[in-house]
Order: sequence, then structure tokens, then C-alpha cells
Amino acid sequence: MAKLLLKLQRYFRRKPVRFFTLLALYLAAGSLVFLHSGFSGEPRVPGSPRSPAAAEGPGLPYLGVMQLSRGFKAAATMPAGGRRHGPWFKSTSKEPSDRGKSRDNGGARSRALRGRSGREKEEDRARYIGCYEDNTRQRTLRGMSFFDYKKMTVFRCQDNCAERGYLYAGLEFGAECYCGHKIQASNASESECNMECKGERSNTCGGINRLSIYRLELAQESARRYGSAIFRGCFRRPENVSIALPASQLMLNMSVDKCVDFCTEKEFPLAALAGTTCRCGFPSTLFPLHEREDEQLCAHKCAAEEFESCGSADFLLVYQTQVQDNRCMDRRFLPSRAKQLVALASFPGAGNTWARHLIELATGFYTGSYYFDGSLYNKGFKGERDHWRSGRTICIKTHESGQKEIESFDSAILLIRNPYKALMAEFNRKYGGHIGFAAHAHWKGKEWPEFVANYAPWWATHTLDWLRYGKKVLVVHFEDLKRDLFVQLQRMVALLGVTACEDRLLCVEGQKDGNFKRSGLRKLEYDPYTPEMRKAIGGYIRTVDAALKLRNLSGVPEDYYPR
Repeated sequence: MAKLLLKLQRYFRRKPVRFFTLLALYLAAGSLVFLHSGFSGEPRVPGSPRSPAAAEGPGLPYLGVMQLSRGFKAAATMPAGGRRHGPWFKSTSKEPSDRGKSRDNGGARSRALRGRSGREKEEDRARYIGCYEDNTRQRTLRGMSFFDYKKMTVFRCQDNCAERGYLYAGLEFGAECYCGHKIQASNASESECNMECKGERSNTCGGINRLSIYRLELAQESARRYGSAIFRGCFRRPENVSIALPASQLMLNMSVDKCVDFCTEKEFPLAALAGTTCRCGFPSTLFPLHEREDEQLCAHKCAAEEFESCGSADFLLVYQTQVQDNRCMDRRFLPSRAKQLVALASFPGAGNTWARHLIELATGFYTGSYYFDGSLYNKGFKGERDHWRSGRTICIKTHESGQKEIESFDSAILLIRNPYKALMAEFNRKYGGHIGFAAHAHWKGKEWPEFVANYAPWWATHTLDWLRYGKKVLVVHFEDLKRDLFVQLQRMVALLGVTACEDRLLCVEGQKDGNFKRSGLRKLEYDPYTPEMRKAIGGYIRTVDAALKLRNLSGVPEDYYPR
């Protein structure tokens, strides 16, 4: 080794130009690695701590948040160099104690009820409807099925059926899962569904030729499907029905499948069942799909399928087909350089990517980003590659919350989401990708408590900083955007200075999910938040609520409370 080094030394003495060339290449390679790490998609937050006195800004006094955070002791101290929240809060961390597991020694029915009650309390995602007969020759649920004789759980079956758009999930023989859109059998006695799930003995998974069936109550109506069609609801017949729904056909043996197939073949995105008539069309000002009626008004049996509803002449049952509504799919860069830089600001996990998708469809222009994410570029966000100051995009995605970064923008749309949901969404993205899920080992290990300790305070500081330093800030709550997309999107587009026609916005409603929506039920069977976490996050919510009201804005939505 010494001889080799000596030879190299002599060689470079004779040829110093080559030595300096190699040195320059080495430094350039190191610089590229450094720059790449800086554009990995993680937001950058200024880290200088601020005292309560310094935190007081014009119109936004210090609200005692430091005291609120004392009750929260999470997993571990923040890793060196890793900046997770802004300067308004400091938090220490400590490993939370393991929660004990309660035991239930009741009968099969009590186990099933106990297992369901936690999930119903969480978000009413699945409702148990009873024990049903099953037959190997004629299945009760005739959709997808799968077996797992070691790890089957109620939640796993529900989740797989929900991801594929089925309305019902049924478990049998402790290890078999069946999905379907309708139940084609009669009830059985609850005592006959008496087999424990192979993956969780506290729950019941049917019995021998008996199904424990759940109705999947998904959070979004748009997630309710019939095969490939998305259920939109029951609507009153429009006045000019032949103009609103121009294609129609009489079907004496009407069924959902037949009407959806007919409208798909005619290349219309909407299929409307009106008794024995199938109508097809687009969402429009004549038929905007905004005023739903009670589904019981459409509950008239189909002639060909007694378990299906086919609406009536006056009340139409509407499904969205697989046909793409192209009225809002064209996108391009701005024809001339933008005069103002508009930020689309949010805390990570608050739905920024989804909001970009909606804005691009509504305006027809690409959105940009303060960062670069190759996966987003590959999915169609072509403005991702542009420098954020290029002026070619309609608005700029950012998670930044420092004064310098905020003051770089002329105006902003500030997207705020329930911190409980935002933290879980960002944790899933961090460990599972844009549409994936974090593994159970991450939720159960030290990663989740550390993440909450570092990110929960930042959720509050992000909003407070934008309210304080932002020049012209439009606050949009993620929950309001989901609940009333048309109205909220109109507000956002107006700030961007673009006139979007109503038909285009109606088209957006039909294409709203995009490529970055996590499908199915949430991949957790328990509440990951400890009482200490909830106490601290509750304090942050109250702080943000007070800051919003101080600016004469509506406070946080009611569903942020209670937890």
C-alpha cells in the first residue's frame, strides 16, 4: 500500500494538471450529492427559536402555546439536523408506555360487537348487518374472494373489499373473505356465526357455510361503486331531460350493469336509471348533481335484478361510468410569464397534491412546486420540473413556514387540514409513498411517537406563520373542500385570477380523485394517538382556532373536536 501511494505521489508531481482535474471532479460530485439531498421533497423550516415576546406580531399575539405543549411527552429528541417544526414551539420526547390489551371472554356475538364498536366509533366505516347462509355452489356474495388460514381479520377483509369498490364484505369459516354488491341469501341465527378469526381471536369470522356480513360505509360517497361504476346518488329528474341527458334507451329488463354498459358504449360519463329507461349524459348546469334526494325515492326494484334499485321516471339513480370527461383534461403552461407568485401552502399531509390536481383541471394550467418530486412529474404534474420562480405555472406548492420564504410570494391559498388526519397522511407518505401506507412496525415502533413529537407543533406554526407574514392569504379548509368542492374551488380559482366556466368545474367534480388518493379503508385497526398526544394536539388546535378568529376568519371546522 505504501509503494502504491508513493507511486501516485510521484505521478501527480510530474502531472499536476491531472491532479487538480481529479480534485475538481471529486468536489463537483460531492456538490451534486449535497444538492440532491436538498431537493428530496422534504420542506425546510427555519430553526431559530423565538421567545414569546418575539412571537408577538401585529394582530397576532402570543397565545401561550408553549404551556400547552408541556403535557405532551413523545418518543425521542429530534435527530440532529432534522428540522420538523417552526420556531413557535419546543417539545421534548419520551417513549410512550404500552397500552394493555383488554380481554373479552364473552360469546361469539359479544366478541363481534366489541370488535365492531371501536371501528364504528372511529369513522363509521363498516356496519355489521348479520349472519347469513352461504352455499359453495351458489355464493351469497359473488364478487372477489380470498382466503388466509393464518392471519385473517375482520378489518383486513373489509379493507380489501372496500379497495375494490364493493358494498359488502363477508367472513366465513374463520379465514375466508367474500365481497359483493348484493346479498343473495337469507339470514341465519347469530349463534351459527361462531368461529373466531384466525388472525384475531377477539372477533368472529362467520362459521361453517355461514357469513358474518358487513356493509362498508365509506367516508366519501364517490367511493361507493357498482363494479367499475361510481355511485353518485339519487336526483330529481331535470326539466329539460332530453337536453341534459341526450342519449336514452328503453330497457324492459333494466339492471345497473345494462345501463352502465350502454352509456359506456355511447361514451358518456353519466348513466342515469329512470325505471325502465336508461339515460346518458354529462354533468352540466342543467344537471349539476348538487342537490341529492333521499335514496328511498329511487328505491324501485329493477325488472331484471330484484336486489338492485333502478330509480323511477321522476327520480334518477345516477352512476359515473369509466368514460373520462375530457372537458377539463387539457392542461398547459401559462402563455406569458405570471406577474405574481401565488403559493399553494399547506402542512405536509394536508392534501396539497390533491388541491394541485383540482386547480390544474379547473384552470387548465400546470401548477409548480418549491421542491422537485420525480414521482409527481411522472404522474402528470409537468410543472414539477420548472423552477418555482419561472412564472410559467398558475401557483406554487410549498410546505415552507419561514418569514423569508413566505414573503417571497405575492399571495397564497393556505390549505388547512385536521391535524389528526394530516399527521397520519404524512406519516403514511413518508414510510409508504404517495398512495401507500406505513407498515404496522412503523406505527408500533419508535417512528410514530418521534414523528408526532416533531411534526405536531409544526402543524400549528405553519398556519400561524402564514397568517402573520402572508401578504394576501385565502384560507381553505381541506374538510370544506371535500364537502363542497364546487364552491371552494370557485374561491381558489378566483384568487388565481382565472375565469373557469361552470361546466369545467362540474367536470372537475367527476374527476376529482386523481392519481394520489389512498383507496379503501384506513390501514390501522386501532387509534395510534395516546392521551398525551391528544392533549398536546388539542392545544395546538385551540391556538390555530384563536388565530383564525383574530383575523375575522371562521375558526377550525367542528369535526376537529372532540378527540
